[in-house]
Amino acid sequence: MVRLTINGRSIDVDVNPSTPLLWAIREQVGLTGTKYGCGIALCGACTVHVDGKAVRSCITPLSKIGARQKVVTLEGLGGGRRLHPVQQAFIDTQAAQCGYCINGMIMESAALLTANRRPSDAQIKSALANNLCRCGTHSRIVAAVKRAAGTA
Repeated sequence: MVRLTINGRSIDVDVNPSTPLLWAIREQVGLTGTKYGCGIALCGACTVHVDGKAVRSCITPLSKIGARQKVVTLEGLGGGRRLHPVQQAFIDTQAAQCGYCINGMIMESAALLTANRRPSDAQIKSALANNLCRCGTHSRIVAAVKRAAGTA
């Protein structure tokens, strides 16, 4: 049994501590916004926040996540019924096409804006460089992050 704090809720999951955080979030807790992409931390689809930092959940074993550490998923980012400024900006700029990469793009962008409220285009591109998008909406994604920077 492993105790996690996900989106402000304390949750006990009955899994092996070596289980990746991704699978506890998706299979045990039932939050499916966090995606499985590559399984080796190269694509970013599985990104969540752990104590405010962007973390690849596909390679993070539960044993590395303590009950006091706060895990935030895409579903918990906005805090209930309202969207986080990054989520709203992605909608407003129509930054998603297939949508598979968007979890990672949003979570990485939100972490960037927490650390740097007014990033340059180069800083945005650098922060998102390891998040893969095959649809080619990169210019809209950068525009969404810039839009969110004006409201975050």
